[in-house]
Amino acid sequence: MNRKALFLASIIVVVGTFFSPWGTGHAQAPKQILSIEAYDMLNTVPATYLIDVRTRAEYQFVGHPINAYLFPYMFFSPEFAKREETYEYQFSVKNKSFVEEIGKVFKKTDNLLILCREGSRSRLAAKELIDAGFKNVFDVEDGFEGALFPFFQDSNRNKFYRQLAKRYKIYGFDHRRRYGWQYWGLPWTYEIDPKYVYPPDLSPPKK
Repeated sequence: MNRKALFLASIIVVVGTFFSPWGTGHAQAPKQILSIEAYDMLNTVPATYLIDVRTRAEYQFVGHPINAYLFPYMFFSPEFAKREETYEYQFSVKNKSFVEEIGKVFKKTDNLLILCREGSRSRLAAKELIDAGFKNVFDVEDGFEGALFPFFQDSNRNKFYRQLAKRYKIYGFDHRRRYGWQYWGLPWTYEIDPKYVYPPDLSPPKK
């Protein structure tokens, strides 16, 4: 190979590396997986950990996967308001220490499986961890309870079929567990092991 060809080849390699999702120029996006895939990874891939980013109340009263670490991404606020067609307490307080607390427990090369109720918070949390330099982050997209039924990626189609389901009072309409950790029948519990509790909650209160 002559010098000119060698020079061009080296340029291609450098440019390809920079613009590649695996290169140092750009952070890699978290990979989306289903709960059943997450469970398989926990049982077969070393240094793999499941992180539940729901609130403390969800973790305790709705239940959680066995051996799931609790690191809330958002906290409930006292605000009660209408969202779309329903009234609910709002998630409006973001956990500003989320990434910092994760970094105290896990290595940036660990396989971190991020799970919430149905995939909305886990997607944000996984992206934030990737941006902070964690290398192997997976978004468990169907979550613990799964999306409301019926669910479609197309928002217009989603709205249309929801209206039909509501009009005809379809059994299970507006309920979850149509996908998610519970839907797959994967092991979960209400019992809380302090080993997996959000670390700041284990610290004695300051006097």
